[in-house]
Amino acid sequence: MSISKGKRVALVCFSTFLAVAAWQAVAVGQDAVHLVSGFVKHVDHDAKTIVVKTADGTEHTIKWTGDTAWEGTKESGKGLKEGSKVSVKYAEKGGEKTAIGVKDIGKDVAK
Repeated sequence: MSISKGKRVALVCFSTFLAVAAWQAVAVGQDAVHLVSGFVKHVDHDAKTIVVKTADGTEHTIKWTGDTAWEGTKESGKGLKEGSKVSVKYAEKGGEKTAIGVKDIGKDVAK
């Protein structure tokens, strides 16, 4: 049984379309992951949030959880101070930013 060249091309195009559509459907269901670097403007240990101000002046309020990984500082942000330079990897879902990992790059750099 042989398939004509035109039918093979149509079958390949249709298969590619289905694969792309399936990939997009899966991607929509996942949280977006971002990375932001800047200076700590505020830390609220009770609310478990950190406000990071980037070089362009944008402020990001990011919460942390017990699953957040910490590097260069004590667990649960106890070593973070206002003015510290940080890099935060976070997931955003429903407009809420949740830290996946926080890296303290330097202390008291911002003036």
